[in-house]
Amino acid sequence: MTEIIRLGDVAITVTRKAVKHVHLSVHPPTGQITLVAPTGTRLEVARAYAITKLAWIRDQQSKLLTQARETPRQFVTRESHYLWGRRHLLAVRSHEGKPYVSLDHKRITLHVRPGSDAAKRADVMHQWHKSLLHDLVPTLIRKWEPRLKVRVAGYFLQRMKTKWGSCNHTTRHIRLNTELVKKPKDLLEYVIVHEMAHLIEPTHSDRFIAILEAQYPTWRDARAELNELPLGAEVWKS
Repeated sequence: MTEIIRLGDVAITVTRKAVKHVHLSVHPPTGQITLVAPTGTRLEVARAYAITKLAWIRDQQSKLLTQARETPRQFVTRESHYLWGRRHLLAVRSHEGKPYVSLDHKRITLHVRPGSDAAKRADVMHQWHKSLLHDLVPTLIRKWEPRLKVRVAGYFLQRMKTKWGSCNHTTRHIRLNTELVKKPKDLLEYVIVHEMAHLIEPTHSDRFIAILEAQYPTWRDARAELNELPLGAEVWKS
């Protein structure tokens, strides 16, 4: 059962699970707050705990609100675009054939038909981003399957508004945000490991944290770096 605690203008979603300790989180990009409490915890107790953390909650939300955001991309020549954590300049070239994207050191060249609009150019870029991820993701999954002793039945790439990834424990599928192609490759690996760990433990329980600590000791640093990088220009909703 999910309940809501309201502390002034702060709303906290409370869920109870088989965990030993309370887990309070402020989620990017919108600052949504969740509190996971051990089964049987009274709402009054959860509320009292949240009150003691109110200053921390506001501090975390403030950091998210001031976090850098990309300006909307127009997909025009000399515009900046990020790939694997590095800034590249975009060049747009008219091309009568099928649209495609090429990469040359620090330049991304978008080959599109004359008169193509920003939406079409964005779609071509997104398909290219997906192809780059498809080149890398299977290798990372194969790397971590024997380490975690799990098997991923399949993965999907899509635009995701509020998450970097998700895992369906039942179908053994993971989903990854295509925005990850803009981040350093080690952060993509962290997200993959995080989601694969959910195949062992579906919730963010103490057991889940222990798995990350054992298998990916720098996970906290990776999470912090990922959440400090510029957010996409799209208006994200919770």
